[in-house]
Amino acid sequence: MTLDIPAGPFAAYLFDCDGTIVDSMPLHYIAWQRSLAEHGCPFPEEQFYAMGGLPVEVIIEALNKQHGLNMPAREMALEKEAFYQTLLHQLEGIPEVIEQVHAQHGNIPLAVVSGSPRESVVHSLNALGLLDKFDLLVCAGDYSQGKPSPEPFLMAAEKLGVDPKACLVFEDAQPGINAAIAAGMQYVRIPLPHER
Repeated sequence: MTLDIPAGPFAAYLFDCDGTIVDSMPLHYIAWQRSLAEHGCPFPEEQFYAMGGLPVEVIIEALNKQHGLNMPAREMALEKEAFYQTLLHQLEGIPEVIEQVHAQHGNIPLAVVSGSPRESVVHSLNALGLLDKFDLLVCAGDYSQGKPSPEPFLMAAEKLGVDPKACLVFEDAQPGINAAIAAGMQYVRIPLPHER
């Protein structure tokens, strides 16, 4: 896989975490399946990837509405994340993205902008020894509207003191790409696991 990096220069790189830095989406899907099975809630893999980048509680609320269920969003989110933590020993990174992290670390500010809870992002980055490469983490709970709203990316740019138009976003999911476009940022699309 080769990443198509737009011509810069860029003042900051903003990375989604799951499916972009860490190849965690298959593990997250296993955790979703385990968590939702107790409630008899279907969640096809295609739908899971289409909802990539959305906060866990938003996904649960959408599934409740879709299937006429009443799963407790907060409890389910904690349970799903706990299942995911048990799978972290299997976590691998996406080499081409990690190469960009190492190449730009110390040159320009780097941030992670994720729809996952901070604890999940920290555990994933720690598992790969990458946490110290990032100047900023913007995670679920830090913003009022998640992707596809541009708010998470604009918040990261503001906290880094960088013009949004000078940021390059690395994203795997369409909601995140839509958020980057809405923020006026260029982006690099990371192929989904089955496309790699």
